[in-house]
Amino acid sequence: METVGNRGAAESTRTPAGVPDDARLPIGTMVAACFAVMAGQVGIAIPATLNGLFQEYFHPAGSQLTWISDAFLLPVVVLELTFGVLGDLFGRKRLLIIGSVLLVIGEAMASASPNIQMLWISQAISGLGAGALFPTSLAMVAAATHTPRARARAIAIWAGFLSAGGFIAPILGGITGNYGSWRWSFVVVAILGVIAIGLTFLADDSSAPEGRSLDWGGQITLAIGLIALLYAVIQGPEDGWGNVKIIVGFVLAALLLVAFVAAERRARSPLLRLDLFSNRAFAVASAVAVVGMFSFLGTAYAVSIRMGPIQHQSTLRTAVPFLMLQGPAFVLIPVIERLLHRINPRWLLGAGFAMMAAGQFLALRLDVTDTALPSLIIPIGLVGIGFALAVSSITSASINTVPLHYAGMASATTNLLRDFGFTLGPALVGAVALSQAGKTFFANLSTANLPAGQLGAAQNVGKVGGPLAVNGLPPGTPGSAAHATAMSALGHGYAIGFLLCAICALVAAVLTLVAMRGGAHEHAVEAESLVDEGAVPVGVALPHE
Repeated sequence: METVGNRGAAESTRTPAGVPDDARLPIGTMVAACFAVMAGQVGIAIPATLNGLFQEYFHPAGSQLTWISDAFLLPVVVLELTFGVLGDLFGRKRLLIIGSVLLVIGEAMASASPNIQMLWISQAISGLGAGALFPTSLAMVAAATHTPRARARAIAIWAGFLSAGGFIAPILGGITGNYGSWRWSFVVVAILGVIAIGLTFLADDSSAPEGRSLDWGGQITLAIGLIALLYAVIQGPEDGWGNVKIIVGFVLAALLLVAFVAAERRARSPLLRLDLFSNRAFAVASAVAVVGMFSFLGTAYAVSIRMGPIQHQSTLRTAVPFLMLQGPAFVLIPVIERLLHRINPRWLLGAGFAMMAAGQFLALRLDVTDTALPSLIIPIGLVGIGFALAVSSITSASINTVPLHYAGMASATTNLLRDFGFTLGPALVGAVALSQAGKTFFANLSTANLPAGQLGAAQNVGKVGGPLAVNGLPPGTPGSAAHATAMSALGHGYAIGFLLCAICALVAAVLTLVAMRGGAHEHAVEAESLVDEGAVPVGVALPHE
């Protein structure tokens, strides 16, 4: 049985000799990894403040607006596990450079997109780059730190910069969208990608090639299964849940995801080690990562649509709630670092999700005609602080409960599940909200007492683009008299979206507190220490506190 003591070839990293891991963090690696993940997160988050401008420029119908965000997120989710393997095999530093290059190319293309279809393609290329940046940067951090204190500190800093990207994105989007063009927002992200390429040369390389190889069966079944699932979820409200294509999408997704599990059980070098989930702390953290992160980004998406395409507020004003959503995770880095070292992640996770649920329950009570920013401070502030506690705790609970040899796979799995939750946020909230808004709009339209010409025009526009399209009609144009009806329907639809997010956050909080017993993050690292001394073989679990 393999031990950590004879694992030098498996996890190689160039760390200065004689420097204790708990004395200082590897500065070059930390700078490169944190800036790369920040740049990737800016790429994910920046479209949120620009949805109003996209609506005005491209006039998207139905789910086309949702695809702008999910075109980026989909390749991130689909390929993160494979990028984790590639980093283990060929070196994480090289993969970080490749990911940054793809991000630059995609963002440059997005800035020049003549239509929404080209914007989708550009976002997908950027997402491909981000899919390499997220697991690779976290694996580099995990591989370069070996003690509980050093790793907890490094993960807190990494997670803080992850949220710093979300904090910076609305500022950049708000300024460029308000004083220039939405195109300049993508140019700025491309510049960040160029800087990330340069900083990567400061990092130490690391890899874990022993026993690792590409798992084509697992990758193909996972990729097609997730694509089919997200297509069905996003297109369902527009095409109809009973549409043959939607039903086929759900069935295909179910079959292929089952096939993925079967393929991983048989694979010599699986894309995902299913026995990682035998660790209860890792399994619970994985489940709540999906549910909780769906809840968070679903809220962010609902706020974006509410303030942009529905209320037509400026990009600068739209940026304000996103600062409250993402800012706390960056500002509270020193506090969360100490909490992660002293408190079981179970309590931080539970408290974070409970705060998110409280904020979301308050948000669903907001009047859609209320455009005052102070109304958002308490609900959105609670969600932001709750997210700050949750995102670092999920990462810590996941990475620190597995041996260092599996840091690359565990980091890729953690990022996959977190970003799958993120991808589901806009998809499900958009699907539910638009579906409910459409039903409410047409139900109320018949009692709106509109002139015949206005009524017919509103019905025609609503059938093609839904209530969002009617809400965006310029005053005086045919169908614009139904603006108030459309706005009311959209307010109802997105209130249900907030309710869905609140329920999911509450479920994540309860699941964390009830199921995640023990699992203190020290044990995995302590186990490695004992293995080095020949006391415990790898794979033997130590008792949880």
